[in-house]
Amino acid sequence: MEGLVNLVNGIIWSPALIYLCLGAGLFYSIMTRFVQVRLFGEMIKLLFTGKSSAQGISSFQALAVSLAGRVGMGNIAGVAAAIGFGGPGAVFWMWVVAFLGASTAYVESTLAQIYKEKDVVTGEYRGGPAYYFERALGQKWYGILFAIASILSCGMFLPGVQANGVISAFAQVMGEGTIMNVAGLEVGSMRLVGLAIILVVLGIIIFGGIKRIATFTEFAVPFMALGYIALALIIMFSNFSLIPDVFGMIVGDAFTAQAGFGAAIGWGVKRGIYSNEAGQGTGPHAAAAAEVEHPSQQGLVQAFSVYVDTLLVCSATAFMILSTGMYNIQGTLPDGQFIVQNVAATTEINAPAFTQMAMESVYGTFGNAFIAIAVFFFAFTTILAYYYIAEVNVAYLTRFLGRSANRTGLFLVKVLIMAMVAYGGLNSAGYIWAIGDIGVGLMAWLNIVGILVIFIVARPTLTMLKDYEAQRKAGVTLYSFDPAKFGIKNAPYWEERHLAQQKSMNADPLRKDKV
Repeated sequence: MEGLVNLVNGIIWSPALIYLCLGAGLFYSIMTRFVQVRLFGEMIKLLFTGKSSAQGISSFQALAVSLAGRVGMGNIAGVAAAIGFGGPGAVFWMWVVAFLGASTAYVESTLAQIYKEKDVVTGEYRGGPAYYFERALGQKWYGILFAIASILSCGMFLPGVQANGVISAFAQVMGEGTIMNVAGLEVGSMRLVGLAIILVVLGIIIFGGIKRIATFTEFAVPFMALGYIALALIIMFSNFSLIPDVFGMIVGDAFTAQAGFGAAIGWGVKRGIYSNEAGQGTGPHAAAAAEVEHPSQQGLVQAFSVYVDTLLVCSATAFMILSTGMYNIQGTLPDGQFIVQNVAATTEINAPAFTQMAMESVYGTFGNAFIAIAVFFFAFTTILAYYYIAEVNVAYLTRFLGRSANRTGLFLVKVLIMAMVAYGGLNSAGYIWAIGDIGVGLMAWLNIVGILVIFIVARPTLTMLKDYEAQRKAGVTLYSFDPAKFGIKNAPYWEERHLAQQKSMNADPLRKDKV
């Protein structure tokens, strides 16, 4: 089974996908005139201006939910793996894919806002790639294909990676405990305790819906991200004299990599996409749930989330590991010998161990325990985000089958994701990461190709950006969006909203100069 997983993973993550991710980001950056730089200040402003409603969550809550998906094991164990297999230069390519990917995140999240709809059962906003492929391309089969891929990826392939990291970090602090045989696997009793805690808390939250998920992530994600970055900054300043050397290692190794140029760019892009998710098609689900005045607003907020994920949290991890020297670099030869070995050869690369060692070297046992706590919150909130994505796609597939089918589908996906958390938590890290990579790659292929076709055929996101900037320049106090004005069809939510705004304006002529 593991051999088959590695074979499929190698096919999906061929160089073609690596360069598709980079190429798409560069293309959108040029077409939007580098929106990720020009409107950076607007991104910050929009974080705190939106409000939630009975149907949708606020822009900040949507950011928190999407960050819950982005800030996870990719930021702690993923960065360690990128360095361990690709060398320090892999971090440079993570930065590149984040900078370019911010424009991709803008495009996919704006599309999600344009083509979102109200769920016929819950009344909440729903949207994402499946919805915009059906409505923008008129290809329902492609939307169904993406929905199925998302349920498989976020319901089966990806949750195990997060659970595995949480339990590994827990065992790093608490020890393995008594070794037991569980379903043919040798598992420490403390791992079972950690798994039980995860499953209980997960069940309580996911049975509460998007509002409960948004409320939890709105608090947990910023709190842990800021705490994590703060401790990382202390380590950086305690090794202040080494910062130029670390930068030199990252930039210099990006093109003359110790592990090979292909390894640096391959692992940098793979782990970069895994971490920031730009182009993967996961972020648009939370973006569609936001209550905003104009589709571009949430696109800009989601672009900012890519910066938070990679340029802040991932960079913090990289600088901790590299400045303390707590890492190994494994060669690509069959014998798997280390090119660089600073820690015990038995240390698992696809795990948070390097990061825990870096923290422990400065903060002692507190550092080790803090990383375990950070891993729990980062990974746990990511599992919540994966559940929400799977839920949205189940709703997409069952939205015309009635309330009973919808409820049955949502119950089954809850059971599925909890089962996969248990499976991933008890299996080996390398195997589980390979399964996760299949999920990321599968969604990225479908989403990036799809949004490129939409952009070539209609360019709705570019039109939205120009319209938003025109209204911003005019100094409006209430933004508006009329799909018919731009020839955009199949956007029922915004069509209804625009008609309601027009009626309100007609009833109150004094409002006409405000829109």
